[in-house]
Amino acid sequence: MESTSGATVETPRRTRGARAQRREGGNNLGVPYIVRNIPTYDILGEESLQRVERTADRILAEVGIEFRDDPVVLDHWKRAGAKVDGVRVTFEPGMLKEIVRSAPSQFTQHARNPARSVEIGGRNVVFSPAYGSPFVMDLDKGRRYGTIEDFRNLIKLAQSSPWLHHSGGTICEPVDVPVNKRHLDMVYSHIKYSDRAFMGSITAEERAEDSIEMARILFGADFVDKNCVILGNVNVNSPLVWDGTMTKSLRAYARANQAAVIVPFILGGAMGPVTNAGAIAQSYAETLAGCALTQLERKGAPVIFGNFLSSMSLRSGSPTFGTPEPAIGSMVVGQLARRLGLPLRCAGNFSNSKRPDAQAMQEGVMSMLSAVHCGANFILHSAGFVDGLLAMSYEKFVMDTDFCGALHSYLAGVVVDDNALAMDAFLEVGPGSHFLGCDHTMRNYQTAFWDSALSDNEPFEKWVEQGETDMATRANRHWKKTLAEYEAPSLDIAIDEALADYVASRKNSMPDAWY
Repeated sequence: MESTSGATVETPRRTRGARAQRREGGNNLGVPYIVRNIPTYDILGEESLQRVERTADRILAEVGIEFRDDPVVLDHWKRAGAKVDGVRVTFEPGMLKEIVRSAPSQFTQHARNPARSVEIGGRNVVFSPAYGSPFVMDLDKGRRYGTIEDFRNLIKLAQSSPWLHHSGGTICEPVDVPVNKRHLDMVYSHIKYSDRAFMGSITAEERAEDSIEMARILFGADFVDKNCVILGNVNVNSPLVWDGTMTKSLRAYARANQAAVIVPFILGGAMGPVTNAGAIAQSYAETLAGCALTQLERKGAPVIFGNFLSSMSLRSGSPTFGTPEPAIGSMVVGQLARRLGLPLRCAGNFSNSKRPDAQAMQEGVMSMLSAVHCGANFILHSAGFVDGLLAMSYEKFVMDTDFCGALHSYLAGVVVDDNALAMDAFLEVGPGSHFLGCDHTMRNYQTAFWDSALSDNEPFEKWVEQGETDMATRANRHWKKTLAEYEAPSLDIAIDEALADYVASRKNSMPDAWY
């Protein structure tokens, strides 16, 4: 379907057979990413935005940021003209903005299946699974530590959904694999069980290097040097500290011309102020410094401006997710990222609920809509996030991907053309009749409305006859059926063997480490 602006957007349904396939998922269905056809939502005027930026400049100039355990970073800042006092670095106003001008405003992350490559930046929106949970849960086995089998299952569910666009990264921690070796199995699993773009490790410089080297085996070294094929999600140690583990991984991705996703995690009242504007100013300063560092490592390297605001329960000290203050704060972060001209990773599908229930979906919708409206280009945590990111829920994962399907239609906006205005239908039907059988309805009924794979829209009596199931129960059946029917996308045998050999060689080169 062509939008009135000329942008190609997702067509919710095409034929009855395709509609049924899309409900159940499939390896070759869906679009590689969304091109938004609705505007972003700006909530602050120019004066307020400038005040936030000036406060961030003051933080950078008067307080500074510590860069620990990475002397190369301090040398970078000295050469760039920053003031370095031990490990604390301060910056003149405007300095970091000037440095990040060399970063691209939009770039392609290539997938091993070229039809799955994604565009990050501009009007493009990419949905990626949640990231980083040590636990998994489902209705049958409850909450438990994640394993490599769970990790692969979640990749397969993501690959099977037409509504996600990216394979993600550490969808869950496979704790049955040694800490110093699990990144090899994770990256290999993304390549083996998905043909979409993926993320690599960031937990140590050598693990980042391993991830990139495996991408070179897959794509070829020359191609990787000229194109982005892998992302690394690196986190600031808020408040105002970059530790060496993260900066070394950040620099590894940047010097290989791969994209670092720069993300502070500011828990209001703990790692940042409780007030939204102050937390936004802090996150802006921390993220801008990380983005600039990628350009000092390799000018022109792709980078994503990231943000993760969170509130907390001031009575208990527990983090809270899916709450309104971080959601509306994301709107401001989107405005700031657009002023910098950088792609944005912001918000996601967050929840503190311990089950795939009403709380989970309420909080998830609150935060996910903020990601959509703030203009986020790469939306990590689009599916599966429960228990404050401590767990990945199988049921919540497929419930969230279903919601992502609704967002495809939402982001397509309203098409205004002769067919959509339906004047021929009004002339045919006239006053007092109905539109069910008219020619216009028959031409459009297969594509008119998004169709959920999980919602129950049948009459009450039929719902009772079919067992009175809730959505979580239907989701439980859905993910099991999806995994039972899953087929891995083909992978070149020689590449598969080379990757397996690399993984085996690296594992044999070091003893197991479990912490």
